[in-house]
This record gives sequence, C-alpha cells and structure tokens, in this order.
Amino acid sequence: MGIYKAYKFKLYPTEEQRILINKTLGCKRFVYNHYLNYLKENKGKSKYDLYKDLPKLKEENEFLKEVDSTVLHSAIDDLCKAFNDYYAKRKGYPKFKNRFNKQSYRTSCVRGAYKEKEYSTIEVDLLSRFIKLPKLGRVKIRGYRNKERIEGKIINATITREYTGKYYVSVVVEENILIEKVTPTNIVGIDLGIKDLVVTSDGIKYSNKKVLMKFEKRLKRLQKELSRREKGSKNYLKTKEKIARAHAKIKNYRKHYLNGIANEIVNDHDIIVTESLLVKDMFKDKKKAFNKSLSDAAVSTLRSLIEWKSKLKGKFYYKIDTYYPSSQICSNCGYKNEDLKDLSIREYDCPECGSYNDRDINASLNILLEGLKLHYNLQSLV
Repeated sequence: MGIYKAYKFKLYPTEEQRILINKTLGCKRFVYNHYLNYLKENKGKSKYDLYKDLPKLKEENEFLKEVDSTVLHSAIDDLCKAFNDYYAKRKGYPKFKNRFNKQSYRTSCVRGAYKEKEYSTIEVDLLSRFIKLPKLGRVKIRGYRNKERIEGKIINATITREYTGKYYVSVVVEENILIEKVTPTNIVGIDLGIKDLVVTSDGIKYSNKKVLMKFEKRLKRLQKELSRREKGSKNYLKTKEKIARAHAKIKNYRKHYLNGIANEIVNDHDIIVTESLLVKDMFKDKKKAFNKSLSDAAVSTLRSLIEWKSKLKGKFYYKIDTYYPSSQICSNCGYKNEDLKDLSIREYDCPECGSYNDRDINASLNILLEGLKLHYNLQSLV
C-alpha cells in the first residue's frame, strides 16, 4: 500500500545557505504576488498559461534565475490552489504575501541518470545528519535519532523559516507499507471534552493541560508591549520575535502531549471508537471563554492523530454519529434522560435503574457500544 509520510527536521544552514534560503523565499513571494496581480487584470488564464509566461518573467528579472526553478513553479501551483479554494467557497480571496510572517517554499525532487549513475536532487543521510537540497547542497539537520534511514521515494521538501529565526525542512516520502489488520482482542470508547481532554471507557482520564492559559499572562504583556513600539523599528521586531517564541512553545508542548496520548491509546487497544464532533459548529453562539478553551484543547487534532496512527498500525478506528446522545443514555439500562442536556450535571443516579454514573465515563461506554455495533455490521459485509 502506497502511503505518504512527512519527516520534519531542524535545519542548521551556513551563512551562505541562509542567504540563499532567504533569496528563494523572496523570489517565491515575488512570483506569487506578481501573478496574483496579473490574474486580477487577466481573468480566465489557466495554470499552464502562467507556466508559459514564467520564462519571460525570469528574463525581465534576472534574480529569479539564481534560485531553484521548481520553487517558482510551486508558487504558481499554490496561487492556483488558493483560487480553487476561493471558487469552491472554502476560503476567501487570495491575498498578497508579505515578509513579516512565517515563510516557506516547496522544492520538488528530480531524479535522473548521468554517465550510468543515478542522481536525486533531494537526499537524506541520517547517519551523517545531512540533507542534500537543490542549489543549497548539503545542509546539517537534526531529528529522528533512533532512525538509520528513510525508506521510500522522496516526493518533495518544504523549507520553512519561522519568525523566531529557526529553519526547518519537511520531507514528503511515498512509502510502500504492507499494513495487515490486527485480530481485535479489546476495544475502547473515547469521550472527548474540555474539562478532561480524553475520558476512556476503561475509566482513564487525560486532563486538559490548558497550555494557552499558562502562557496567557506573558502573551498579554508582550502584545501590550508590541502595541507601544514603533512599527518596523528594531524593538518592534524584537518584541514580535518574543511573541513568536511563546507561540512556538505552546505549539510544541501541545504537540508532544497530544502525540503521547494518541500513542498510548493506539498501542493499548485494537478497536478505537470516538465521537464525530463538528468542531466548527461548536464555536457558534458560544461564550468567548468556551471558544478559547475549545481551541486550546485541540480535540480535532487529537482525533486526527488517533485515526492516522490506527491506520498505520492496522487497528480499527470508528467515528460514531455526531448527534448520538452518548451523555444522555444510561450505559447500564439504556434509559434516555433529557435532563442531562444541562452540562453542569457531572454525576447522577439513573432514574430508571438507579445505577450511579459519571457523565463522561458513561458517555465513553455508550460510544464503545455504538462502535461495537459498527464494527460487527461492517465485518459482516466483508
């Protein structure tokens, strides 16, 4: 089975390589903005029309010849994708790129043969900790210390410069993996929430670390400081970098925590069942504090991680219907209690059978039972 995987490394470019990376970022931005302006005046032009016009643009602007040509083509691809998203009403009208946010460019891997020797423009050597990139040559990297090599066919690489000044490269690889479905021996239902991020039908609760809340005071102070700085001044840029570093810490802490939970759940269970939450709808008509907590919890990201890791390990993953009232039904007798629409009720005794229920554990048990039905219904069709 062909599957795409991305490997992200931290880059340690030399001063010359850093200058060339920054030039390439500027050239990509220039091409993107040029053709965005061009398409405003020349409607109906296709992606291939822009490809044909690119050599002319390079003749008029000699500096574009200094960088990797595949990057300029990828800038056109990104622009056309942005317009496709706009026409499909997934996103707004494409905007001009600026140099003050996170910058990135994508380069494609080109293969060939010369004097009976095969070559590739992108190569990763995990033993010596170097990556070969077009125009840049060999660049020092760090990451994946427990891995000796990357298997599969390299498709492309995306080089990113964070606002903090750090550089990263993400390498997309197509791997042929034989995934065999496991013979299931256990199942878990998962209730996702805000108070507790994850509650399993085994009775295990993973707390919501509320990472953003921990950095909120620092971010407020820095944003207040930024508002007092003269825009574009050295102090303004320094403060902006401090804010970017705080956001990077939040992102990395959250990523590490969510991956740990997903790994533990997938490794310990063969059938995993979660809710199919419509997170976007949950943001509507809610209080600001609720929306902030929901965003901080990143339940959608966690669910995606569990689904992806389950697929790679041959485990069974199911999502139950969004509107299934898992919290209102007693997992012991099946009685539906309408009063439980009040989210403040966290524990209760079932009015029908009298059994004690913890709201979240009861919901996870109902999710488990629904998942079990889905599993056997699907297996009977195989």
